[in-house]
Amino acid sequence: MVSIKDIASVCGVSIATVSKALNDHKDVSESTKSMIRETAKKLGYLPNSQARALKTNRTYNLGVLFAEQAQRGITHSHFAAVLNGFKNEAEANGYDITFISRQIGGNRMTYYEHCVCRNVDGVVIVCADDFEDPEVTELLESSVPTVTIDYESPNSPAVLSNNESGMRVLVEYAYSMGHRKIAYIYGETSSVTSIRLKSYRDTLESLNINVRSDYLLQGRYHDPVSTEKLSEQLLELDDPPTCVILPDDFSAIGALSAFEKLGKSVPGDVSVMGYDGIILSSFLNPRLTTFWQDPDRIGAAAASQLIALIKKEIPADSPALMVDGCLKEGSSVKEICR
Repeated sequence: MVSIKDIASVCGVSIATVSKALNDHKDVSESTKSMIRETAKKLGYLPNSQARALKTNRTYNLGVLFAEQAQRGITHSHFAAVLNGFKNEAEANGYDITFISRQIGGNRMTYYEHCVCRNVDGVVIVCADDFEDPEVTELLESSVPTVTIDYESPNSPAVLSNNESGMRVLVEYAYSMGHRKIAYIYGETSSVTSIRLKSYRDTLESLNINVRSDYLLQGRYHDPVSTEKLSEQLLELDDPPTCVILPDDFSAIGALSAFEKLGKSVPGDVSVMGYDGIILSSFLNPRLTTFWQDPDRIGAAAASQLIALIKKEIPADSPALMVDGCLKEGSSVKEICR
């Protein structure tokens, strides 16, 4: 295996100079750094992660804790894109990634224990619906640097999608298209759900539209089976809605299926809107009107915040970063006359 000593010998410089060049120290000229790095590349040098960990007291390994009740894992379209943004930013900064779990082989351990076992420098926590899990709380209150996504904790920096704005944009768009009977099928109880529900109610009230309890039904995120049944219930009402907002784009498939079974066309008889802006929404028929959350930016921001926290460049009580999205107008909302 090629060592720093080998590189120093070929380049005719000291071992200390090679070490400084490979770690981008400012007291080595850019030309010398370039020469040393090129030589290291040609010789096939690979840094020794254990040696680097001993020297820097860091492993350059970030944990990813992703848990959600639907058990979709990284097949969940929106969160897969968020985690991809996190991964890209982490790798660009020289970090590896380990997924944190409670089951390793046949061994049961807490999230915190797994973090200690893998000696991660820090963890990003993405819990789509259960930040109140005692083991998540244990990790948040531990000495392990943590950053949360879509949840504010007093112990960690957070990166938040602007869910309040997103729901307001959807309701106001439906209103601008002439709709006054706007229903909302929402997901499991969570901080995100609470924010979206409040925004839905507040926006309707600001538009002088009464909030109807029969237009509010709880389903599940990323679950078209539940939204199919609930969409059927909405159209069976004596005074059905003209527009239905779904908890996410994937769940919108259930609504489209339900309306087709009932012989209703979208958007001719009923309009449909999703949430997330995943690529699937552009290929549904009709093309889904939805709110895009900018998952790449959310993930990248979480990685940047976590690395900054590990380096002690920001405090644990740093204010949350809010990431805005935008409306993606499709053809699933009909303009109706008032």
